[in-house]
Amino acid sequence: MKRIRLLRLSIWAGLALLPLAMALSFLPGAAQDKQDKNEAPPLSATDLPGRVNDLAQKLYGVMLEDATPITDQIQNLVIAELQEWMMDRSPSDVEVRREVDMAFAALHYPLFGQGAAFARPWKDQVVIGAGYTLGWTNIDRTNLIAIFSSRLGHSHLVTVTKFVPRTDLHYAFPQEPESDTFRFFVYGFRLGESQPRLNAVFYSFDGQALKKLWEVDDLYGGKISFAKDQVVIRYLKEDEYISEAAHGRTPPRHQTIYTITPAGPEVQSEQLIPY
Repeated sequence: MKRIRLLRLSIWAGLALLPLAMALSFLPGAAQDKQDKNEAPPLSATDLPGRVNDLAQKLYGVMLEDATPITDQIQNLVIAELQEWMMDRSPSDVEVRREVDMAFAALHYPLFGQGAAFARPWKDQVVIGAGYTLGWTNIDRTNLIAIFSSRLGHSHLVTVTKFVPRTDLHYAFPQEPESDTFRFFVYGFRLGESQPRLNAVFYSFDGQALKKLWEVDDLYGGKISFAKDQVVIRYLKEDEYISEAAHGRTPPRHQTIYTITPAGPEVQSEQLIPY
C-alpha cells in the first residue's frame, strides 16, 4: 500500500510540473538548443560578405558611371582580404576563386559577384590572377584583376587593373616558350543588345606591371577561340546584320585569324564565312 501511495504522489508531481516544463520549452534559450548545432550562423555586417553586401545594396538604381565610390570601397575590402589570406600561402586557382566568391556570398539577385582566377608558373614564381565581376543589372557590371606573385609559400600583391566595364572575365594563355614576360589574354562579353559584344585584351606582365599589347573592342556577336599560337575571332557587322535581317536573309560573318608574335597578335588572314 505504501508503494502505491508513493507511485501516485510521483505521478501527481510529474503532472504538476508538466505546465512549467512546457512553458520553459518556449523560452528563446530552449528553442536555440533545438537548432542544428552544425547550422552556420547568419552573416553579419562585421563579416566580409556582410560588409560587401551592405555596400552593394547601395548600387540599386545607380548607373555604372556614378557607381565608382561604392565599387571602389568593395574593391578595397576584397583586395585587403586577399592580401591577408595569401600572405603565408601559395594557393591554387581553385582556392583563389573560392576565396573571391566567398566575399560575395551574401549577395542576392539581381546583385551578383563572380570570381575568375588563374595560377600559372613563370620563372621562379607563380603568377596568380584574382579577378571578379560585380553586377547589379544585366548591363551594369564592373570588374577587377589583381595580380599576385607567389614564392616559397608566400604571396604578395603586385598590381591591380580593371578590364573593360560591363563585361565578365575569362582568361586564356598562349602556348609559347618562357620569356622575360608573362603573357595572357583576358576577354569578356557585354550584354544589352540583340547580340553580345566581345572585348579582348592581350597583356604582358614583366613582374612589376601589366602592359596592353593588343585589344579588340565591342565586336558585335563576337566569338573567340584559341589554338596553339593562333587566335580566331568571328563577328558580325551590326549594320550588315540589321540590313540582311530586314530582308529575311542571313548576314555574312567575318573571321580574322591572328598569329601570336613577340610583339603581340598580328593579322594572318581575314575572310567571310557562312552565318
